[in-house]
Amino acid sequence: MNLCTPLRRQIASLARQERGSAIVELAIVFPILLLLFVGTAELGRLFYTYTTLAKATKAGARYLSNSRDYTSSDAPTVTATKLKAQSLVVCGYEDCTGKVAIVPGLSTSNPASNVTVTLTTQTEGTSLVRYVKVEITGYTYPRGVFTFDGVTGASGANSVYKALTPATRMRYML
Repeated sequence: MNLCTPLRRQIASLARQERGSAIVELAIVFPILLLLFVGTAELGRLFYTYTTLAKATKAGARYLSNSRDYTSSDAPTVTATKLKAQSLVVCGYEDCTGKVAIVPGLSTSNPASNVTVTLTTQTEGTSLVRYVKVEITGYTYPRGVFTFDGVTGASGANSVYKALTPATRMRYML
């Protein structure tokens, strides 16, 4: 009997077996699926944060557009009304003392550092129309658990996570 024949049979038998092929396929596909999952989660968190900030600016603009005190000739009254609107945007209340910001990273101790309020006057036809604009500035979207630094090689640079600047412009009603 030839010694090469049993060895050939064993090699042919090993080549036909498929044990372990599923784990190899998983090892190839799993990083791609994980990347898709993490990317979807981060994108969802980004949209949630932006929507929350946009709704907050809308609430602040609505508050100011219906406030008589904002166009008062008394400067302290105007300043107090503006601060109330800024606090409303940052924490959801007219006074942020002891409150938590609606999203992490907004300053409750100084709402004016994140929220910009402007009143503009525009001529439309024969009448003057006032607009209130509430904008969140200087807010950088916070990094989550999964960051893109390892993939992009950014090493701490803010290359992927850009500043969010939602704004609402509303007509002054009074």
